[in-house]
Amino acid sequence: MIRRALHHKSFVIGAVLVALLVATALLSFVWTPWPAAELDIPNKLQAPSTAHWLGTDSLGRDIVSLLIVGARNSIAVGVIAVGIGIGFGVALGLLAAARRGWVEELVMRASDFTFAFPALLSAIMLTAVYGPGLATSIIAIGVFNVPVFARITRAAANSVWARDYVLAARACGKGAWRISFAHVLPNIAGILIVQATIQFAVAILAEAALSYLGLGTQPPMPSWGRMLNEAQQLLFQAPHLALYPGLAIGFSVLGLNLMGDGLRDLLDPRLARGR
Repeated sequence: MIRRALHHKSFVIGAVLVALLVATALLSFVWTPWPAAELDIPNKLQAPSTAHWLGTDSLGRDIVSLLIVGARNSIAVGVIAVGIGIGFGVALGLLAAARRGWVEELVMRASDFTFAFPALLSAIMLTAVYGPGLATSIIAIGVFNVPVFARITRAAANSVWARDYVLAARACGKGAWRISFAHVLPNIAGILIVQATIQFAVAILAEAALSYLGLGTQPPMPSWGRMLNEAQQLLFQAPHLALYPGLAIGFSVLGLNLMGDGLRDLLDPRLARGR
């Protein structure tokens, strides 16, 4: 597995980009060139220098520090939102596949109803009630992830329930939930891992979009999406202010998608044999 992974170009490139993202987020807990929220108005819009490697923004904040701390927030939203989706979605998908009948129909129709409220719309509704903030973004993105994982889990689990070893387990008297966790879930884990990487990328994009609209991470906490929002007012005067957070978002999403594609190839036995 490790040998094949090291020879898989997409996986290696994606893993390197994701490792850089995680390392940057971890670095923000112990070091940044400057305090991310420190304002220095006299030195605003400075060009890159030895003091400020990528320059400063319209409020004199160090861009490198903003990017480093922004990576932490993006990962936090992605991890928690995807965790919510996996925790509730997988359980509902396994329940639908195990019980069938009206239970499956109820879970799938509830998933269809939830799909009518994408993360952005859910965030707008939650903002109207509770106000904007990081928690609002996490809940909105997490709720959107639940039906995604529920539908994928149910589809994959249904195919496993038809296998001979599951029929043998049922003949031995094992209950539906015991079979689901002992036989079904381990055999669909690869599919769920690949989908988790894809949804992680979607969560980063969604968080950036919500912050760009002012519904996500609030000042003074840095966010790549809000950096883009602040940069649009100076797009012709200082276009680099939009370039850096845009590249950070782009490379993060690219890395997660490439790693997801690589994991799909590595975890799928049919594709592995083809290689």
